[in-house]
Amino acid sequence: ATIIAYGQTGTGKTYTMEGEPEPRLRGIIPRATEEIFGHIENAASDRKKFLVRASYLQIYNEVISDLLKPDRTNLHIREDKRRGVFVEGLSEWVVRSPKEVYG
Repeated sequence: ATIIAYGQTGTGKTYTMEGEPEPRLRGIIPRATEEIFGHIENAASDRKKFLVRASYLQIYNEVISDLLKPDRTNLHIREDKRRGVFVEGLSEWVVRSPKEVYG
């Protein structure tokens, strides 16, 4: 899944995406993450396994930066027949719980 926030600086994109720690003030990312892992918990079985990977990027002034590895900037969007559209060099972290996404 992909979540995109677009708009001018200072309009609340980060707040909308992340929110606050208080449960009723959570943003889109924590709510979506909890929904994904809730579904996995209900659907997992010996025959069904799930793999969740998380990435977090920012596009600012046409420069793509990896927010999980801040030293990676000026990344490029690529397209591949097998992988589809992807950001070359963007880190992907395997996560097993919402806590790992936030930590």
